[in-house]
Amino acid sequence: MQISRIEVAPTTLSLKTPYRSSDHAEVPLEAIGVVFIRIETRHGETAWGCAAFDHAITGETLEGVTHACRACADRAIDLNPLNTEQALAEMEPLTAGSPSAQCAFDIAFHDLLGLAAGMPLYRLLGGYRDRIQTSITVGLGSVRETVEMARDRARRGFRTIKVKGGLDAEEDVRRVHAVCDALPNIAIRLDADGGYSVEEALAVSRALKGRLEMLEQPVAPSDGIAALQHVTQRSPIPVLADQSVVGAASALEIAAQRAANGISIKLATCGGIRHAQEMNALARAAQMMTMVGCIHEPALLIAAELAVALSSPAVRYGDLDGHIDLSEDPTRPRFLLHDGFLIAGESPGLGCDVDL
Repeated sequence: MQISRIEVAPTTLSLKTPYRSSDHAEVPLEAIGVVFIRIETRHGETAWGCAAFDHAITGETLEGVTHACRACADRAIDLNPLNTEQALAEMEPLTAGSPSAQCAFDIAFHDLLGLAAGMPLYRLLGGYRDRIQTSITVGLGSVRETVEMARDRARRGFRTIKVKGGLDAEEDVRRVHAVCDALPNIAIRLDADGGYSVEEALAVSRALKGRLEMLEQPVAPSDGIAALQHVTQRSPIPVLADQSVVGAASALEIAAQRAANGISIKLATCGGIRHAQEMNALARAAQMMTMVGCIHEPALLIAAELAVALSSPAVRYGDLDGHIDLSEDPTRPRFLLHDGFLIAGESPGLGCDVDL
């Protein structure tokens, strides 16, 4: 298979409502920058990739990601995308410091693999299941606002809600208790985004014992693995590492030190599907749970993460709602969202078209 043309298209997508988290507390997030990749082959196939990024985690900018994607596009013209490992290895030096650009070409090449094989990507990667339940996020807000947002999401069919926290530990406990009381049949997760001290994290976990499905990233990555390990060993609630794990090396360190009960894998921050599979294999070998998560991102990237989530029995949780609040997503996915479950389509590859 030979590539004939690659288009790199940066754009900005608006959110339906401003989003508040500990990283966006003062200035709520209202839009995201993304870069779409369109690959055409000489046999007429069209594949898609997408770079979305979270500046707070990786430090990336739209200008830098676009530059990296254009450098990769120039190099990829001379590569066979079906030799995926070799082709992506050739482009790795061009994406240093830009895992989202690496991810964009990784998923585009995997899209081409699925098209060449005539198989949906989730089957090509393993095909363990064809659907997974996803949580949906409730951003920062008062107790009343949090309950209202949670009720709205429950009315839309979601059975698992992730509450964002990390700014005020005591207020987070009140918010979670209020949501649990209002929605007793809904599973609740709390994502502190690294906002607690060790002492606060343990106080929160004890105060919410029996009420939370998991506590995600309770302490900051900058506090070190030892701080995360300390909380994990003493928390009555399972602890999931998120920002502390951004690739296979960090996943290995967390697994080796039993610093968390599980890890969250995000394609945009780890560099794509092949790195996600490495991380999942490490977690599986260590008998740790895996959650495939996301950032705010188009449905094209969600489709790739869904394929990873469906491919392996080690993936216990899905957190794949990053496309739901985008108002101008040009992606036309073939996966379905029904009663809080994401259900794979059977079209070859990613099964997405993009209207650019």
